[in-house]
Amino acid sequence: MFARVKKSGQYEYLQIVENTRSDGKVRQRVIATIGRLDQLQAKGNVETLIRSLARFSERTLLVLSGKIEVSAQAVKIGPALIFERLWRELGLPAIFGELLVGRKFAFDMERAIFLTVLHRLCVSGSDRACDQWRRDYDIAGTEDIALHQVYRAMAFLGEILPEQAGAMPFAPRCTKDLVEEAMFRRHRNLFSGLELVFFDTTSIYFEGEGGETLGQFGHSKDHRSDRKQMVVGAILDDSGRPICCEMWPGNTADVKSLLPVVEKLRSRFGIERFCIVADRGMISADTIAALEQPDCRTPYILGARMRRVKEVSDEVLARAGRYREVHPEPKKAKSPAPLAVKEVVVESRRYIVCRNSRQARKDATARQAMVEALEERLKRNPKGLVGNRGYARYLKVSKGSMTIDRNKLEEEARFDGKWVLRTNMDLPAEKVACKYKELWQVEQVFRDMKSVLDTRPIFHKRDETIRGHVFCSFLALALRKELDRRLESAGQQLEWEEIRRDLKALQRVTVEEEGRRLAVRTACAGACGKIFQAVGVALPPTISEA
Repeated sequence: MFARVKKSGQYEYLQIVENTRSDGKVRQRVIATIGRLDQLQAKGNVETLIRSLARFSERTLLVLSGKIEVSAQAVKIGPALIFERLWRELGLPAIFGELLVGRKFAFDMERAIFLTVLHRLCVSGSDRACDQWRRDYDIAGTEDIALHQVYRAMAFLGEILPEQAGAMPFAPRCTKDLVEEAMFRRHRNLFSGLELVFFDTTSIYFEGEGGETLGQFGHSKDHRSDRKQMVVGAILDDSGRPICCEMWPGNTADVKSLLPVVEKLRSRFGIERFCIVADRGMISADTIAALEQPDCRTPYILGARMRRVKEVSDEVLARAGRYREVHPEPKKAKSPAPLAVKEVVVESRRYIVCRNSRQARKDATARQAMVEALEERLKRNPKGLVGNRGYARYLKVSKGSMTIDRNKLEEEARFDGKWVLRTNMDLPAEKVACKYKELWQVEQVFRDMKSVLDTRPIFHKRDETIRGHVFCSFLALALRKELDRRLESAGQQLEWEEIRRDLKALQRVTVEEEGRRLAVRTACAGACGKIFQAVGVALPPTISEA
């Protein structure tokens, strides 16, 4: 049934027509002739008729400009729909439900935590900013969460447990540890374990004083020595899934945290055999000595300092021997980077020398460009080079004159495109090198944690709320890595910024007219549809009752 205009003479008439089928043919039957179209339009009777008919439709809302008061409200629905599904499939509502048994909070603690985690995924920022941000999003169950309740949720996550068995001196066991352990148990089966563990740390500085113990002055990786900071460590398994995060005072050195973390991982997750993979910043003589003890059961792959460790620079790199090619020079953009390895043993200490031929050419080209610039500066203003740390190591000063130290240049060329690993494992050299390269996943995690999942700014002043604030970034990271895994399984390679942009573009517009409300979903643009399909979430209907 539909409306049509029928012309008769010089006038047009509005009719209601019905299609009927007779003898296999479709025929039109006029139900009613409403009247002359020009007269109906002049009196506004067309709008009146349509509005009257709309009252009998459950899914029709009529908006006539200037005729009636209409309100409309738009909220973003994409992020909550996707990450709510992942949140539940990771078992987090059930985990928090178990931890909250007997705790009589006057608000929904699980919803307050999810609100904060989703905020980190979308825009990040402080918890106060989260309270303002959520007005533009539809997040089920968070409508009545107040700002002070978000603060209470952070304190709950960072709350120190009565039982401190297995805790490190500078990192007490907290509620967040129980969450990590429960997540690990839920996703572990008889055949899974921590065969390979990636460990790295970063520093996060505070806007204010920091906590009672966490806020300390130390070596800042943000180059903010004027601010108190904390140290955060993250541990990932060999599939890139975050296992746990550790938090220490800002003056904790990386080399002091490695061995305590190894022992704590064993006690927390019940894993007897795993291999620690860490970069050269985690190594000290004491750490190596402890790992080499006969009673130490921990296999390791550690990056070695090529320039600072005399044994590496003088013996390991000086040893002759052929490199074995692992990955040749790539012919396609997405092929693995070129890699060649050779093994060197010094008094039973096993080293793997790795070389990237493409990076070696880049290092040589960059050094040559610097030498040319240095030669030009020496001709024009040699005194201006005094105190220039970038050039100083390549200069030789004698009898009041400065010249380029060619011996130093030759020495530096030995390091082009190379890195050195130390290990006590019996894996082939090429496998050791490939495993170490996977450590870059952790480095990417920290880039995510400090930029995409920007943990800062931190204004909290208590240790427990600071721990909760950082742990919410860790949970956000776990959700993001789970989404990455689903997309990879679906054959999709999407940039994180593209994911965030397209999910936030999906909105629900609610229009209200005379007490009736109708919800209209915006179009699914960009990669949004691929994300919903990969996670297994059905898109809401285009039009529905609100």
